[in-house]
Amino acid sequence: MSAAPAFALRPNFVYDKVINWFPGHMAKGLRVMREKMASVDLIVEARDARISYDNMNYCILEPADMADETKEQMIIDAFKDFRNQTVLFTNAIADKNVRKIIDFAADKTKQDSMKYPFVTVLVVGMPNVGKSSLINSMRRLGVHKGKAAKTGAMPGVTRSVEGTIKVLEDPTVYLIDTPGVMVPYIADPISSLKVALTGGVRYDVADKEVMADYLLWRLNHFNNFSYVDLFRLPEPTDDITVLLPAIARRIGALQKGREYDLDQAATFFLKYYRTGRFGRYTLDDVTPEILQEYLLTPRTDALNKGRADAVVGCLLKMRTRD
Repeated sequence: MSAAPAFALRPNFVYDKVINWFPGHMAKGLRVMREKMASVDLIVEARDARISYDNMNYCILEPADMADETKEQMIIDAFKDFRNQTVLFTNAIADKNVRKIIDFAADKTKQDSMKYPFVTVLVVGMPNVGKSSLINSMRRLGVHKGKAAKTGAMPGVTRSVEGTIKVLEDPTVYLIDTPGVMVPYIADPISSLKVALTGGVRYDVADKEVMADYLLWRLNHFNNFSYVDLFRLPEPTDDITVLLPAIARRIGALQKGREYDLDQAATFFLKYYRTGRFGRYTLDDVTPEILQEYLLTPRTDALNKGRADAVVGCLLKMRTRD
């Protein structure tokens, strides 16, 4: 980190295109999830803590190790105060707070073992937010067994609703893994860009250079100019056409004719951010005023109205048998 540069930063990031990705396996997965609603007792929604806004009920924010930890309590309090919703910040790789989810599910059988001889939990969320890692963590802690769900760095690893996975013996708790499901239409261009930047959209769907430009703009506004020394720039820049050639030169990304491979440079820059090496940042504005305004605004059904609210927000209306 260093002092703010002398050059003028763009006050706003201007982008007017919407990035949408809703392939057939998501539509099918959503239909099957709806069919499962009558037989599940609890829904756990995994969300990326860096983009925490959504119409959530029981909510797990993942991956908490990449978001600004100073914002966590503010978000927890806001969802509790204005929606009476439970939020946990977890890190499934380190098993942080994951045991609390198991205990939460197990409490249903302890409270009423006749009505709940066992508990079935449906794990849902947008692509690449860590659902499968969360399931594996719960299984590791609950029954001391290895992986039950496939994980991967790119969205779309889980493509169908899977069978039940036992994560606790006594009382018995089962999980059901589901594919990551995007909303059919994200109306706000910047919101769609945030989802893409944090890995919720496949690389071949979004414009990597635009995503890299947005990341550069955000780093500058966070006063994070570590990219200057990393990519051997003479000074900070707000121009992606200056940064990408510098990255390509630094990592040796050359095409035939020794031209810079800007696509490879953008990929490297985005991956560096996604692995947390630029630091911990929350991309949403989570000031108390903004959170209150957001949480007090009525949300409409994303499927029926075409709004940018979470598809899972629609699912939660049908979430339990009680």
